[in-house]
Amino acid sequence: MDGTEIFTIHARDGRTKARTGVLELPHGRVRTPAFMPVGTNATVKAVPKEYLEEMGFEIILANTYHLYLRPGHGLIREAGGLHGFTGWKGNFLTDSGGFQVFSLAQFRKITQEGVRFQSHIDGSRHVLRPEDAVDIQTALASDIFMQLDVCTPYGAPEREALEALKMTSDWARRSKERWLATRGDFRGSLFGIVQGNFYPALRARSAEEILALDLPGVALGGLSVGEPFEVFEETLAYSADLLPESKPRYVMGIGTPEYILAAVENGIDMFDCVLPTRTARNGLLFTFSGKLVIKNAQYERDFGPPDEECGCRVCRQYSRAYLRHLYKNGEILWSILASYHNLYFLRDLVSRIRYSIESGSFGEYKKAFYAKYLG
Repeated sequence: MDGTEIFTIHARDGRTKARTGVLELPHGRVRTPAFMPVGTNATVKAVPKEYLEEMGFEIILANTYHLYLRPGHGLIREAGGLHGFTGWKGNFLTDSGGFQVFSLAQFRKITQEGVRFQSHIDGSRHVLRPEDAVDIQTALASDIFMQLDVCTPYGAPEREALEALKMTSDWARRSKERWLATRGDFRGSLFGIVQGNFYPALRARSAEEILALDLPGVALGGLSVGEPFEVFEETLAYSADLLPESKPRYVMGIGTPEYILAAVENGIDMFDCVLPTRTARNGLLFTFSGKLVIKNAQYERDFGPPDEECGCRVCRQYSRAYLRHLYKNGEILWSILASYHNLYFLRDLVSRIRYSIESGSFGEYKKAFYAKYLG
């Protein structure tokens, strides 16, 4: 593995752009399409790493911005990188922090140099340059690095989107230079990010500029930022068609069945989102028969499993009535069990999707899934 050719396509659906493949990364293979649980602070909330291994996850996401601020990348380097620090044996993808900077707009200022921002923790002032983002992720010993980028909100004027695109392309070039200069023997891979907001011409320009750098993988940024689902689908389809077949494709920040199925249908290989665990903590379970809101009174005496079609440890051992009791009483166990189930559900869904692609029946599977999920 030379650090640039990390992806092999195994099967194609035939009637859609859906595909399966394998990523070869420093901490093992990752089968794609792959959903990546989000462990912002080097932990997936309420889910021990042993459970993630049990469920079969091969890669999780951690966040550069948050880990830089606390506990600091120097400390994590001392521990042997994220793997030594956490004990997780699988792969880590680290977000550059660009989206966190975007979402904390009142605390930051973007210049050609980088981002000047105030910590949301203690108000301390910091500068994050593209080179800094690479250096931090090198200290974290990430298996996949993300470049620092500039994300714009849905509805941003074209001129603002163009400036963000130019800066993202320049930062990608600077990130690549730093990555090549400092990587040494470590084989973590740097991914570029396509921006351009929801303007097709800007998306095309951004893709051309990012792809010219010939990085190991490419992400579509600036999606799922508040736009209607149909706008997401249209922009996703257009943008995915701009990307080469040979590189792994990643759509950042999606994690519900509808968004995952749309992404896979357009040839996307990787996706992540905090939503499965966040919604779990707030009382919502994904099931193959649709979303289940556990606080509803109808479950007070429902002694059946959360999802009869799910084989996870929660559905095998706990009833809806008991889970409702835990949630209504604010018990920590609710968050643990619900988060486990939602992540297992998505892992199971993606496994079924992979099987359908390999058997040439993705379209039929998607139709059958929606018939039951949407009722």
